[in-house]
Amino acid sequence: MEKIFGMQVAVVYGHYLSKILRKGQSQEDLDKVIGWLTGFEPGELHQRLDTGITFTEFFDAATLNPNAPLITGVICGVRIEEIQDPLMQKIRYMDKIVDELGNGRAMEKILRS
Repeated sequence: MEKIFGMQVAVVYGHYLSKILRKGQSQEDLDKVIGWLTGFEPGELHQRLDTGITFTEFFDAATLNPNAPLITGVICGVRIEEIQDPLMQKIRYMDKIVDELGNGRAMEKILRS
């Protein structure tokens, strides 16, 4: 897990962006769902990505949405709500909402509103 925690978020963001663009979604929507989860405005998100911030630093600076625990289901074969490590759970929350975006789920459902 330490390898993932020390990974630059910008690298994964690039993969997220490629995935959602292939599936007909926009970068603005990607930034919106990540912003909903983390509290980062799009400009602030990209500024952080440009600094080479790691997942540990990224989520330490984030203000996790209080509805984040409503993100449930399986990602990478693991049930999100059963993940014991708080940082790994936050990373998987982000993976899950990006997957939902790519799969065309309605924005209001992704944002748990």
